[in-house]
Amino acid sequence: MVEEFSKVGVVGLGTMGAGIVEVFAGAGFAVTGVEVNDAALERGRGHLEKSLAKAVAKGKLTEDERRDILGRVTFTTSREDLADADFAVEAVPERMDVKRSVFTDLDRILPSGSILATNTSSLSVTEIAALTNRPGKVIGLHFFNPAPVMKLVEIVGTVVTDPGVLDVATEVVKRLGKTPVAVTDRAGFVANALLVPYLNDAVTVYERGLATREQIDAAVTEAAGFPMGPLTLMDLVGLDVLLDVMDVLWEEFRRPRYAAAPLLRRMVAAGLLGRKSGRGFYDYSVSTPAEQEPTGPLAALVGDGAGQVDLAGLLLAPHINDAAHMIGDGYATADDVDTAMRLGCGYPRGLAEMLDERGVKNVTGTLADLAGLGLFTDDVAPLLTLLAARGRDTLRD
Repeated sequence: MVEEFSKVGVVGLGTMGAGIVEVFAGAGFAVTGVEVNDAALERGRGHLEKSLAKAVAKGKLTEDERRDILGRVTFTTSREDLADADFAVEAVPERMDVKRSVFTDLDRILPSGSILATNTSSLSVTEIAALTNRPGKVIGLHFFNPAPVMKLVEIVGTVVTDPGVLDVATEVVKRLGKTPVAVTDRAGFVANALLVPYLNDAVTVYERGLATREQIDAAVTEAAGFPMGPLTLMDLVGLDVLLDVMDVLWEEFRRPRYAAAPLLRRMVAAGLLGRKSGRGFYDYSVSTPAEQEPTGPLAALVGDGAGQVDLAGLLLAPHINDAAHMIGDGYATADDVDTAMRLGCGYPRGLAEMLDERGVKNVTGTLADLAGLGLFTDDVAPLLTLLAARGRDTLRD
């Protein structure tokens, strides 16, 4: 069926939306990109042209390929121009009122057989689908930023999604050269539901003065080989974006694990959003941020000496425990968790792989030590308890 597509629409041409346009056009689809006005449209065109020029400069595209991709893209400010689209992707801001306007229009404009996809990273795909008269043909298609580079796409089905629609979406994602991970509609899906609470933990560690921001970032990058530390990553993504995800997780699960750190909420209220505001956990107005010293009364407990808690373990063990909860709940397989974290978050190893590497006994022992100090208040995943009871130290044989 994908081979029969003649036109794809993308609504919203910010950095993500323009990247999605590039991905579809690069895979040979004719794409119509839609924005709300001429100024936004030109910004979207600029995002696309800048990204393609960078790809040419790096030798990833030839000049002819760049020209061909641009030739397959049409820009417009009218959603009505999607009247003959077979597939449409929404990439507007994460506000339900904005998405309501988009999906109401797309449902009215596009043929009844066309598929509507949302790139939401946190909102309920089920609620979005309910805004239309074709809920069975609405799915989540969650790309990761930058879309032309990141290989993961989470395909999110709802309780009413037509099975054939999921098949088509999977085929589309593969044609785009991406790796699909298919899940059901649940707050945060796989990658964000695992990544963001871990980042929130780092804020709590910093807020309580257990370690400096530099120590926190260095501990994780050195221990796990992550591309960057949690606080640096938060500044890059945007603290407001991460707070929104935490609030969505809290709204769905209502567990202390998903309560946003007070410092995170205060920083967002103060406009300290990270790189985009010039200051977050680090101050980007100075070339070399000053090192700090831990200030909390429990800071002496964190380190690498006898009787001290390993800082990397303090952050990674609960992170692995979250993955074990997800796998044990049957929401995602161990392979899907690892794929999502490697391809969506840049991890060198997935969380299930990290569990096997560290061992069930090590992870549960670290969680017990942290709980004894009041530094871990969640439940140990039943899957870890079961594995330990059976004398197994790894998830996979």
